[in-house]
Amino acid sequence: MAVLNMLNQRTILIASLLICAQIGGAQVSISKPTLLPESNVTQTPTAPSVPPNEVVMTVGTIQLTAAEFDAIVDTIPEQYRAAARSTGRKPMAENIAKVLVLAQEGKRLKVDASGAFKAQEEFQTMNHLAVAAFTEITKNAPVDEARLRTYYDQHKAEFEQLRARHILVRVAGSVAPAKPGQKDLTDEEALVKIQQLRKQLLAGADFAALAAKESDDTASAARGGELDIFGHGQMVPAFDQAAFSLQPGMISEPVKTPFGYHLIRVDAQELKPFGEVRGELDRRIRPEVAQEVVENLRKKTAVSFDPNFFGAPVRETIK
Repeated sequence: MAVLNMLNQRTILIASLLICAQIGGAQVSISKPTLLPESNVTQTPTAPSVPPNEVVMTVGTIQLTAAEFDAIVDTIPEQYRAAARSTGRKPMAENIAKVLVLAQEGKRLKVDASGAFKAQEEFQTMNHLAVAAFTEITKNAPVDEARLRTYYDQHKAEFEQLRARHILVRVAGSVAPAKPGQKDLTDEEALVKIQQLRKQLLAGADFAALAAKESDDTASAARGGELDIFGHGQMVPAFDQAAFSLQPGMISEPVKTPFGYHLIRVDAQELKPFGEVRGELDRRIRPEVAQEVVENLRKKTAVSFDPNFFGAPVRETIK
């Protein structure tokens, strides 16, 4: 790829920063308000597809093929890549064009002829090789079963799941849609109502029946307030914190979220079995194992530092 060979990694990094700033606002998403952020529906329009070797943009004397464009997309943070290949494709191309214009101007000004530039360019190449090597080491790092099980045992709280019900009282400005003809309640009015509902529950009212009648979360109200099973971090923070602090059967105090006020009852606490989360455990541990491989490589490689430049080695004091 002639263009990628011409562009050093510093240039690519600058391009990425410019691109991400623009692409962040270029994404188009259609979301339905819900307690579970992960269930938001995001629709990303499909951009036209062309053969990999087709030239898709020309900047001065530089031509960029579709394959080279995609290779540059792979250098930006993962969360921006989908947009860069769809709705953000043109904004990204505009920024790449700016980078290529500046790169050609740099060539004309011979800024790449200085010793400092060449040293930086060489180090950037080394840095790129190091990143690629670490990625490869991570992909092939050996992770044994015993280590996975040890990690699982030490982090079981992270794999807890809850079966719970809730009642929502919507407030004015809530991200939850209002029912047809529903009057918006002030924060104070909503708090009074949720406190009254809590008194009814503590007095013995049936949670499912009360949720079906009073909850403003119409989806769960139809199921007596029952929510889909959820784990840590799946609910909005205030709801998550309150729910995981409850014991089964307990009724929470009113919980305020962007949706309004909630009453939560946990019906059951469950633990995801090891087999179900094995893949996630592997993804978590693999970078740690790779880092250990890197440390071992460092120990095996002869490295020296000039004391006249870096100072004398610091000796550890045994206490």
